[in-house]
Amino acid sequence: MKGKYVIVRADRAGIFFGKLEEKNGQEVTLSDVRKLHYWDGAAAVEEISMIGTKKPENCRFTVTVPSMVVDGVCQILPCSDIAIGVIKSVEEWRA
Repeated sequence: MKGKYVIVRADRAGIFFGKLEEKNGQEVTLSDVRKLHYWDGAAAVEEISMIGTKKPENCRFTVTVPSMVVDGVCQILPCSDIAIGVIKSVEEWRA
């Protein structure tokens, strides 16, 4: 999955979408990263990784950061091209 967009679930940090750059044990380095804080229109991250969300206007996906190291990773899901497009189209959630 290296070099591909993925959704990562970390046991204490939450759920992230980004391009997988490196994996070392339970630690991953991602680029082009957004935290998926809240979503509507998908039952679970598995559905988001395949088709995105049916209600992108109701989602809270953070600003995109260039890179991030996430520790405590317990799940990595590859994203389909459709899901990538939908996730990237969600307006950045800001305070």
